[in-house]
Amino acid sequence: MLRFAPSPTGDMHIGNLRAAIFNYIIAKQSNEKFLIRIEDTDVARNIEGKDKEILNLLNLFGLLWDKLVYQSDNFTHHRKLAEYLISKDLAFYCYCSKAFLESKRLEAKEQKKPFRYDPKWAELEKHSNPKPVVRIRGAKSAISFEDAIKGHVRFEADEIDSFVILKEDGIPTYNFACAVDDMLYDVSFIVRGEDHVSNTPRQILIHRALGYEKVLGYAHLPIILGESGGKMSKRDSASSVAWLLEEGFLPQAIVNYLVSIGNHTPTEVFKLKDCFEWFDIKHIAKSPVKFDMKKLRFLNREHLKALNEQEFALLLDSKDPTLGALAKLYLQEASTLNEIREKIKLLFAPKNIAQTENNESFESECKILYAHLQEMIKSHSEDLKDYESLKTALMQRTQLKGKKFFKPLRILLTGSTHGLELSELYPYLRFFLSDIVTLGSQDYSMLSQFKERD
Repeated sequence: MLRFAPSPTGDMHIGNLRAAIFNYIIAKQSNEKFLIRIEDTDVARNIEGKDKEILNLLNLFGLLWDKLVYQSDNFTHHRKLAEYLISKDLAFYCYCSKAFLESKRLEAKEQKKPFRYDPKWAELEKHSNPKPVVRIRGAKSAISFEDAIKGHVRFEADEIDSFVILKEDGIPTYNFACAVDDMLYDVSFIVRGEDHVSNTPRQILIHRALGYEKVLGYAHLPIILGESGGKMSKRDSASSVAWLLEEGFLPQAIVNYLVSIGNHTPTEVFKLKDCFEWFDIKHIAKSPVKFDMKKLRFLNREHLKALNEQEFALLLDSKDPTLGALAKLYLQEASTLNEIREKIKLLFAPKNIAQTENNESFESECKILYAHLQEMIKSHSEDLKDYESLKTALMQRTQLKGKKFFKPLRILLTGSTHGLELSELYPYLRFFLSDIVTLGSQDYSMLSQFKERD
């Protein structure tokens, strides 16, 4: 069993998604089940609805689970196992107040020593503190494990003191609930962020205390740095999976990117299912990787190029494949769906003929061209069938030429004085001429811009 264990206390980070992707790939490669475990033990910090948001995102990325569980459903098992450890003197009640422990931390800091809990303190405040916690007894010898990325990792006994496994309200701590649930669901391999490295020996200690002999595999992923080279924080928009999707990055492109970074892949562009053939967690670099927006934009463009016209149109809320074909042309100068939407929006918006280029106005020429274009559209002129015949007819009608012809024509057809060649665009624009060649200031909604056509 492979598992991804998100906490419903905040938005999904790209580091979380990367761990989910790797766990899913390994599950498919080893023909094992993929478990989603919502770790909702931090009752005070849980955000209502975040679990559903996480599940929706996983579904969107194609990370389909075989089993879904909520950690809180196992609280009874956690408490029973804690009681078992107490009965075996492998865990004990601790009545220390938070104030007492804080004073001991300050004392250790003043002495420039690492803080270590001393079991002798356990009952010092028994008569004044009616709500004890439960602590597991610390390690008596070093604990080590093999990490598929980091190699051999070892923690000395004095680094693993007696830590809390049940809080004063009876709710299990993260490490205890995590270790117990990995046992209950027979998890075999765990991929997670390197911020969990120090948790691993504690979870191994819990397994040993409970007599669980299965040796789990581990891979702790290095962090993803921001583009500036510092640790990514919530202030970095790109750290949020939801933000990337809102910006118009495709799920398959994000997967491609997250599998690629810090990794040697046989091809630059691939889909999730392709990874099942060649992915190896041992090839992931040990060092932190820097987020590269340019690379993500490149991959997103490549995945957009791979879409057919119908698929592209649907992403733009239209059923018209012609619009999809038009959108694909704009991939020459755009990389995300949002950028494409802006290009399309400009096409269908009423044209601003007062715009200038290098302080040169084409307003009068636009008005002349507009009048003739409207006449040709209303009469269904044969000259509208292709760009060359349109250009020839309009030049003859208006006597305009050169920049005084092409700039205003571009403004009327695209809303801008520069961009892709009109000869490339027109074979698709001609199907929308009555919607495109408009003047005015009214605000068209996206729905009215992307009209469905038979």
